Amino acid sequence: MKKMKKKSVLPEAQDHKNQMESPDPTPIKEQEEKSVKVSKGPKRQAESTFSDNGVLQPLKMSKQELYKAPTVEEFNQLKEAENLFHCNLLKMQMDELLKEVTLSEHRKNFLDSFVQQVTHLLQSVPKSEVVEMENLSWLSGVEVPFLFIPKIAKGKFHMEPPESINLVGSYPLGTCIKPQVSVDLAVTIPATLLHPMDAINQKYPQKRALYLAGLVQHLMSTKTVGSLRYSCLHGNRLRPLLLIKPRGKDSSSVTLRIHAVPPPNFLKPSRFHPQKNNVRTEWFTGVANTEERSEPPTPHYNSTILGDHLPLTHLQFLSANSMQCPAFRDVVALLKVWLRQRGLDQGAGCFCGFHASMLLAYLLSTHKVGKSMNAYQLFRNVLHFLASTDLTKNGITLAKNAVTKAPSIPEFHMAFSVVFVDPSGHLNLCADMTTFTYKQIQHEALLSLKIWDDPTVDCFQALFMTTKTMIRTYDNVFYLSELVKLQASCKKLSLLNELMDHSGNYVLAAFPFILSLLQQGLGERIHLLAHSLPPDPEWSVDSAPPKHKNQPPLCVGLLLNLQHALCCLERGPPADSLKATEFRQMWGSRSELRRFQDGAITEAVLWSGSSVCQKRLVLGEIISHLLQLHADIPESCVRFVGQLDSLITVDKENSTTGEEESLKVIQAYEDLSRKLWQLEGLPLSITSVQGAHKVIRCTQVFPPVPVKLDYSFFDGKMNPVGLVPKADKPCPYYITPIKVIVHMEGSGKWPSNHLAIHHIKAAFHVCLGELLNKHHKYIYHATPTYLDVWKDGLAFRIHVAYHREPQILREALTPEGMLIYRDNPEAQSLELETQHKPYLTSTLHGLQQQHACFGTVSRLSKRWLASQFLLEDIQEEPADLLVASLFLHSAPFDPPSSPQVGFLRFLYVLSTFDWRNNPLIVNLNQKLTDADYAEIKNDFVVSRESLPAMFIATPNDKTVSVWTKEAPSVQMLQHAVMLAAKSLQVVQAQLVDSSLKQDIRVAFRPSLEAFDVLIHLVPKQVPLLAKAVDPPLATFQQGVFKGSASTERALPIIDYDPVRLYLSELREAFGDLALFFYDPFGGIVIAVLWKPKAFESQSFKTTLLNARRVEVYNDVVSTVPNVEAILQDFRLIGEGLVKTVELRTEKWLI
Repeated sequence: MKKMKKKSVLPEAQDHKNQMESPDPTPIKEQEEKSVKVSKGPKRQAESTFSDNGVLQPLKMSKQELYKAPTVEEFNQLKEAENLFHCNLLKMQMDELLKEVTLSEHRKNFLDSFVQQVTHLLQSVPKSEVVEMENLSWLSGVEVPFLFIPKIAKGKFHMEPPESINLVGSYPLGTCIKPQVSVDLAVTIPATLLHPMDAINQKYPQKRALYLAGLVQHLMSTKTVGSLRYSCLHGNRLRPLLLIKPRGKDSSSVTLRIHAVPPPNFLKPSRFHPQKNNVRTEWFTGVANTEERSEPPTPHYNSTILGDHLPLTHLQFLSANSMQCPAFRDVVALLKVWLRQRGLDQGAGCFCGFHASMLLAYLLSTHKVGKSMNAYQLFRNVLHFLASTDLTKNGITLAKNAVTKAPSIPEFHMAFSVVFVDPSGHLNLCADMTTFTYKQIQHEALLSLKIWDDPTVDCFQALFMTTKTMIRTYDNVFYLSELVKLQASCKKLSLLNELMDHSGNYVLAAFPFILSLLQQGLGERIHLLAHSLPPDPEWSVDSAPPKHKNQPPLCVGLLLNLQHALCCLERGPPADSLKATEFRQMWGSRSELRRFQDGAITEAVLWSGSSVCQKRLVLGEIISHLLQLHADIPESCVRFVGQLDSLITVDKENSTTGEEESLKVIQAYEDLSRKLWQLEGLPLSITSVQGAHKVIRCTQVFPPVPVKLDYSFFDGKMNPVGLVPKADKPCPYYITPIKVIVHMEGSGKWPSNHLAIHHIKAAFHVCLGELLNKHHKYIYHATPTYLDVWKDGLAFRIHVAYHREPQILREALTPEGMLIYRDNPEAQSLELETQHKPYLTSTLHGLQQQHACFGTVSRLSKRWLASQFLLEDIQEEPADLLVASLFLHSAPFDPPSSPQVGFLRFLYVLSTFDWRNNPLIVNLNQKLTDADYAEIKNDFVVSRESLPAMFIATPNDKTVSVWTKEAPSVQMLQHAVMLAAKSLQVVQAQLVDSSLKQDIRVAFRPSLEAFDVLIHLVPKQVPLLAKAVDPPLATFQQGVFKGSASTERALPIIDYDPVRLYLSELREAFGDLALFFYDPFGGIVIAVLWKPKAFESQSFKTTLLNARRVEVYNDVVSTVPNVEAILQDFRLIGEGLVKTVELRTEKWLI
């Protein structure tokens, strides 16, 4: 078991403002007078381990104390860890998390002192003259934190000292957590300032805001506190807050939030029934109500006013439950961290710590959980309740007895989407929550339970340590900007009643209806629709409150159902059906009658898109159409987050990104495989035909495209290796050899000498070629090591394999004549090519069948690796396995269903995975058991120093990591991690921030600043130039036409890449002096980095004169690199390919 390092628990997440969980009924003065009880120490209390000078000394214990039997409490803890947790480490991690987020005594003392200081200041507020509410002249340099929509109410107002000041929220309850600590202080407005009728037409909320402004003016005059700013509770503009920060170093981590609340029992709760109205239409619209019609109910407005009256009752209720359940505070802390990491605990309609506390209290009061349960059990039960209980249909209540005049649960459901009634029976705690937010909470809870029940997953990391941002969580994300357009949406959707209910906040009024519209329109295409929560605004006390249109764009995320998401046809009801009218109303002019092959005539909508790439845009087309048709939101206001497919475009004319091309290659391979099986006349029968090429598993960055040859491009003379281009022509089109392994049956006729086996295999290559040509007219070229076959415009490279050959290569004879087996690189390489690679290809091909975007994510990830010069270190196979882990072990996310989210997670995993201390286990085909996981991890810990820097384990490779044995090195892995972290930051900024110039390719352009030499290549000699990150506008002919030919006269040159051959020569000649980097997909620069020790002077040896010159100093002969000659060799070796050699540093000077 690895040691757990103590580190910052939440490096990425900022602690959101703690919610107004409930106020403490005890006034501040009484709280200050309470004595602090000193907790009793443990039963085994050791003597002080500090010497007189304060130096820590070893603890001296007698033998009897050292070997004393465990206490009952210790036995219980051991049994609990064994029964409830996957391992002891999980319990230790949770305990450490709770220690780290819990406030220290020092911090509590500081907060108590700060609260006391602010309390004394607030109690000294002077009394002012009575003025009209419209008269704000008494406020100097302070703005009122309220949007007076439609107008300021009429009435009288003056300032007085608060009636009482109480600590409220999580701090007095003991559930306040770090790192950002917020303490809530309830300031009771004097009853003389209020009137029983103030609840009508926003008069009370306006007086509340005026009182806060008066408090600000008084605090500004004292100049004893730090910064003062306004905010509002859960994004509700009717409930403004005053944020006070202390002076000094704690100003960034501590905030005191001032709530202005009415006196207890000031207004009757029955007045705020969800079906009652407290905002008059005539007052809100300014239009006289000529018709005698009933006023619409204002349930959200009512719940806002009522919420200010009940905090004391809530705290008493929570305190009682907290006292009865010892683990109450720990569970709430865990739930807060869990919610924070998922972005659910702040903003309008959030599920914050207050709701978590109330939900736990509900489970305790209804005996659904036991009071003696520990934090782990209670946390699991809360998640289970959330996952299994739909509060959008079956609301719950904390009211034990039927409260007189209290609304019933069905009445709450008529007014609100989610129903969770407080102990008073009058207030819905989830009044502002949308159905979609609760469905998101349910989904997260269900996913978390699955993670927790999987012993192979690091559930602590997944549940508590990983931040789930919208852009990395959801397959498709789009933003609604220019929110002022939602005013037109309210008019189009006839939402006047909702506007009155939300006090003119057209964003909150229209957004739920827009989401419902999208849910209805997308239907089976998505599993889940989620949205960001409108944030709590924060502004200066001398500034007017921000308008609704100034808030950040709204973000909507979709989890796709790939069985239906990419479908271009929306089939509706039959033309004569009653539902046909609804369908036409839903889709407008896009709906039309269509006749289908089964004879049915139905309404239908056809969206554009023929390739997979184009079909991914269908969802965006649907969303834009629905918003324009039903909500008057123009297409310019809807911004879809990044289609990264353009970086791996294969056919620009048809907008394909490789999926269709890969399928064509696989079909051609399967046809060739079938024909190989059917061949007759072979000396030995074929036992298996296996694809061993990345295109067969759909992960080749640019899959080969069938082509036919332009013979005018080539020299007419026949060449044994293929058609050679004319001297004045550019580099010919690159023909990819698709590798196929053909295993022949075992027989006693096979020789036991590996050289003889090579000759036999060469004969098989010739025989296979002749038979394929005879029966199917395929052109072929046989060599001793492979057979090239030209089929349908594609080149297949067939390798004959004999299953015993790796074993024969390991055989050796001792001087005594004994046969021994000794591993060697040649046997390992052959085994890798003929056994491991075909198995990996077939397995990942199966994964592609399960997850349709696996191949695209892998290709996009490898395109990034190649563009950053990393693909030769993190090679094709380990890159594919790393991407496969995103689908097989996706916790805490769902498996990706779109290329962009898969690519973002690839960068995240590469940059955050602990490669030094953990193996990456990829459980292909789910063959690994729990015991296998434990064995792999234990072996890894024992043998870590001898294992590769990047260790990837699979069911067929548990101990060696065959794909990463040679590369990457520790240094290159660290470089890759750093680049991935930076690229992730850049890509996310590009996708999220609309103010940036939208150029996603910036993350794919390598920085060349760190390199010493740049070798610029002649573009026309780079065969894959068109696949570059920034391809040239001008193209040149490369001797082929697109499309397969029925017959060909000769083979082209296959697998010819002059840049790769040039690189091979450079590394062979100068590999001891420099590192060479290149983007194999169209790069026109080779970057050279001198090795640190390359230019150290070495003693003269005749064997060390390669690329070195002799120097004599003080009769000592030594050799140093001859840099000028080396650079000249770069040009000579690459003559015709190298354009220029650029020196960028002088580090080579000795």
